[in-house]
Amino acid sequence: MILFLTCMTITINICFSSNPCSLRTLSVDGHFSFDEVHHAAKDFGNRFQLLPLAVLYPKSVSDIATTIRHIWQMGPNSELTVAARGHSHSLQGQAQAHQGVVINMESLQGRKMHVHTGNYPYVDASGGDLWIDILRECLKYELAPKSWTDYLHLTVGGTLSNAGVSGQAFRHGPQINNVHQLEVVTGMGEVLNCSEKQNSDLFHSVLGGLGQFGIITRARISLEPASDMVKWIRVLYSDFTTFAADQERLIGAGSTFDYIEGFVIINRTGLLNNWRSSFNPQDPVQASQFQSDGRTLYCLELAKYFNRDRIDALNEEVRNLLSQLRYITSTLFLTEVPYLEFLDRVHVSEVKLRSKGLWEVPHPWLNLLVPKSKINDFADEVFGNILTDTSNGPILIYPVNKSKWDNRTSVVIPDEDIFYLVAFLTSAVPSSTGNDGLEHILTQNKRILEFCETARLGMKQYLPHYTTQEEWKAHFGPRWEVFAQRKSIYDPLAILAPGQRIFQKAISFS
Repeated sequence: MILFLTCMTITINICFSSNPCSLRTLSVDGHFSFDEVHHAAKDFGNRFQLLPLAVLYPKSVSDIATTIRHIWQMGPNSELTVAARGHSHSLQGQAQAHQGVVINMESLQGRKMHVHTGNYPYVDASGGDLWIDILRECLKYELAPKSWTDYLHLTVGGTLSNAGVSGQAFRHGPQINNVHQLEVVTGMGEVLNCSEKQNSDLFHSVLGGLGQFGIITRARISLEPASDMVKWIRVLYSDFTTFAADQERLIGAGSTFDYIEGFVIINRTGLLNNWRSSFNPQDPVQASQFQSDGRTLYCLELAKYFNRDRIDALNEEVRNLLSQLRYITSTLFLTEVPYLEFLDRVHVSEVKLRSKGLWEVPHPWLNLLVPKSKINDFADEVFGNILTDTSNGPILIYPVNKSKWDNRTSVVIPDEDIFYLVAFLTSAVPSSTGNDGLEHILTQNKRILEFCETARLGMKQYLPHYTTQEEWKAHFGPRWEVFAQRKSIYDPLAILAPGQRIFQKAISFS
């Protein structure tokens, strides 16, 4: 009898801690998959593969709430955790849940996307909707969201759980600053609406909260009138200080471009000739004589939105703005493209890379936020000493205004009025042991981080990745206590987003 009871207890504990049997009994509108789960152990980073126990394909918000509530009610005896998976663009396994439940947010149905016009337009969208689909729907009403990411094939819930930054952030702030309201499922399975006036602490916790406090199932996003066309401009600089000063001048001006980004080009052969496939040189003769080989150059990328009926005024405005800048005159390239084509520009590169089998490779990206006062020191060391070969992907670098970021959200930024986003968007060649291999790139990333630490630059990681709670405490600094307190309120068992490695679910084996 004792042996029988012991075996039964072990069986029950196994069932509740790691087996799918309790999940199979849940009544949901969608369905669980317990066999086809390998895809949920992969992401864009292609470096971490953690197999879940099950994947939930929800048809309703109720499915998500029911699943989380069930795991919450199982208490600390269960090892199950939950991760929301959008378009799988995470870099370090953040949307994975080892032996837990991964929720496929793109299968979430329910209320359709709805655009509200008027003096203060907005769109209500699902947390699983892609930004590219939101853009297409809003353009039917000649409207568009104000702030973007460079790549639009990402889910609403995914970018709002981080920040959502692109070349419009200097003016409108990140995407998390352009949200009126959220619907959230907490770590206890509660479905709550929140905004600045309703459940405001939850609202600000979830925005930039790395998925720690709730799963975003719906968002009300601010809109503005959309333009027909975009004047798209690229110019080059050979001196970083001049390049940075011009960027800072532009983001502080009352009348300026609608989009301002920069990137670093290291030893790129035939650079301007490559641009000719998409851009037109202002001076073709001078452009053909320009040599980029063996040089570190800095590209300023600008865009001005306009409607076709005011092209003359637009051209005059652009000429005036460019006359204030100190770029290499022979490197001025311009083009005009439809608004949608400009915003979805990165997808073109994705299609090309996929066709060559170069999309699903390791992406050891490193994204940093560097204070303005330290950006020259950073550039001297990183671009002068650490990165001396051709980069294995774009290196973005552009300033944003701190005043456009809401300090009540969970995102962590440097403590200066202007700081730079610096993004090393590298791709590693599988099996390579050379400069384009994963180990070499990871070593470079480590050297960059060690320099920032040693030089005390006051840098913060964007899309942060750490492996210990002590490192996370250092990342959050004085804001850690508030972050941890919010976790204890909205997800006390640490069920949500285990892939971030911030909190570990406390397991009781009693």
